[in-house]
Amino acid sequence: MALVLGMTASNCGALDTIQLKDQSAITGRILAEKKDQLVVDLGYTVLLVPREEVVKVTSDATGDAQSATAKNEAAPASAGVETNGLYATATAPLPEKTVRDLVSQVGEAVVQVRTPGGLGSGFFIDADGYLITNFHVIEGETQISVEVYHQQAGQLERKTYKQVRIVAMNKFQDLALLKVEAPDALRFARVLLGQTDTLAVGEHVFAVGSPLGLERTVTEGIISTKTREMQGDLYLQTTAQINPGNSGGPLFNLRGEVIGVTNMKINFGEGLGFAIPVEAVQNFLKRRDAFVFDNNNPSNGYRYLEPPSHLRREAEEQRP
Repeated sequence: MALVLGMTASNCGALDTIQLKDQSAITGRILAEKKDQLVVDLGYTVLLVPREEVVKVTSDATGDAQSATAKNEAAPASAGVETNGLYATATAPLPEKTVRDLVSQVGEAVVQVRTPGGLGSGFFIDADGYLITNFHVIEGETQISVEVYHQQAGQLERKTYKQVRIVAMNKFQDLALLKVEAPDALRFARVLLGQTDTLAVGEHVFAVGSPLGLERTVTEGIISTKTREMQGDLYLQTTAQINPGNSGGPLFNLRGEVIGVTNMKINFGEGLGFAIPVEAVQNFLKRRDAFVFDNNNPSNGYRYLEPPSHLRREAEEQRP
């Protein structure tokens, strides 16, 4: 929803028509385009329009329609993106790009996750601060901090957020959902989740993470196999170098979509890294209520429900 910023008497120049997701439209003059919002002059007031609500922008001066993302590739949502709860996917195949171009596009969404016991990586799936990492990165920990690199005026500024909440975790699939809850937090850049169905063996992929604490490290490789079975689960095997600290970080295809979460490697070999397929992440997010973190039992990711009242009453009556 657009927010009122202030008053102005200016209404000169070409007008822009902003189509919104709810099929409504706003007509005015765009004064500024920020990463997460458009500043629109209506003549009698100024509105802040969240980019995630914008479908397209049409300028009367040129008559050309253009998507919000075409004007700013770092926009968190655009036409052709479908939101599924906390995460988003592309509704049509995205164009392939070079790793160099994609790193600048997705790098802001990849973070370093720190605990008193160690560190790992993670990535934002939502502009409000929800992020994915590995369960083993935060296992047994409740004091978690996240280091983010925000894009400000063409520069990356490092910021550490210490108010991080564990939302849900699945020990068996080695996944955890965190939420940055700092009151001064900005809107976060997010990544899109892809799929492995269209992924081919030999396809180029790249990982971004913090191996050995070296944040924003990029490694490139190929998919060695899509169905490597280890301990009863299937993993993506990749030649992209994975090291301690990469855990919880994203594995991308050349369309900039996350197709896996890096979580382990074989120590006595080279180019033998593994990632949790993205479908497991989507399944975890859709069913996160089943894995909700219970503060009353911080060592367990499951919350046990109270028994029905009549069973509880019978149990109390049977107590000596």
